Amino acid sequence: MKILMLTPYLPYPPSSGGQVRSYNLIKNLANKHEITLFSLIKKDEEKKYIFELEKFCHEVRVFKRPERPWTFKNILRTGFGLYPFLVVRNLSSEEGRMVVKKLSEEKFDLIHAETFYTMPHIPNTKIPILLVDQTIEFQVYQHYADSSSYWFLKPLLYLDVLKIKFWEVRFWKKASRVVAVSEDDKKKMLSLEPDLNVDVVPNGAGEDLLKLWNRRKIEFKKPIIFFQGNFSWLQNTEAARILVREIFPRIKKEIPMAVCRIAGQGAGGKISDLKGKDVEVYDLDIFDIEGVKKLYSEATVFVAPLAGPGGTRLKILGAMAAGVPVVTTKVGIEGIKAKNNKEVLVRDSFPLMTEAVVKLVKDKNFYQELTNNARRLIEEKYSWPKISQKLDKIYQEVAGSRD
Repeated sequence: MKILMLTPYLPYPPSSGGQVRSYNLIKNLANKHEITLFSLIKKDEEKKYIFELEKFCHEVRVFKRPERPWTFKNILRTGFGLYPFLVVRNLSSEEGRMVVKKLSEEKFDLIHAETFYTMPHIPNTKIPILLVDQTIEFQVYQHYADSSSYWFLKPLLYLDVLKIKFWEVRFWKKASRVVAVSEDDKKKMLSLEPDLNVDVVPNGAGEDLLKLWNRRKIEFKKPIIFFQGNFSWLQNTEAARILVREIFPRIKKEIPMAVCRIAGQGAGGKISDLKGKDVEVYDLDIFDIEGVKKLYSEATVFVAPLAGPGGTRLKILGAMAAGVPVVTTKVGIEGIKAKNNKEVLVRDSFPLMTEAVVKLVKDKNFYQELTNNARRLIEEKYSWPKISQKLDKIYQEVAGSRD
């Protein structure tokens, strides 16, 4: 089957959540399908990774978008245009022209649009469109607007949320089929548009972290309390601050030798103020896969006090795959079919999260039981080959409906 796939990022290196997802799906689907990949990039240096994707894709084309989203042009286009800022910052007129040209030159069986904000590049066409929304974006930005301390900006933020919601739902309706990454997201989509045809294709755990299993040196005397994420996202910044200010001081009272380690893209600019005694902050480059692996290999417990909405948490799946036990919230575990107290510890108060971390550090048998169960869950339900099989079946159904 010939597929034209559009992504708002180059899916290599597989460091951010979206990149991990797209790279692994492409790699596993390539033996069955001829994939032409159109991706947005911020920097020209990203072009050096194209060859990694050409191993699996028939053709790879990249298109520039502004490296910094808050350009004067983008602000003007958002203020005086119909599209929200999220769409404007991911628009490429060159990509739009090339999509039209490619569709006129070649016959495709399916168009795969990863995230709703790649959809404006697709012209009116009879080719079936599969739209994958990795998270319901307007909910993410609603949470940001609700949490903003800049009261004078709130009217503008809420206006942009309304625009995101309008276009997100509009593009769901335009697609032949929509894919969510969790049952919770599917339910939300159907509550907004009951006639949608929605499937669920979850995220999975990356191979690099899977390979860390049984290679880790677990530190119990001086345990490392770890959290990792992309700190361009409000949810991750919130979680880091909660961990450092509310949970870690409680852990220190019970385990004086404990160290808190927070790492990820944008950490230097967003949460550098959290650095302090026994609190380490690592600003990871987007290309630093080895750095990510090293941090997971050294972690004792992964603590994710997440409060905001947002798809399926790849970082949590990654920790479970690597053998790092996870303590998180009900929101944090959404979309992952893990049982509380068996494969994960779900706690929704600071004292209870602290108690869970302390129990894991002090009870090695419980620690090992939880990590073994979590690893088994990953292998059974969240390996990329199995997830890719599910997406392949949807490809066949959507392309077949055209006949």
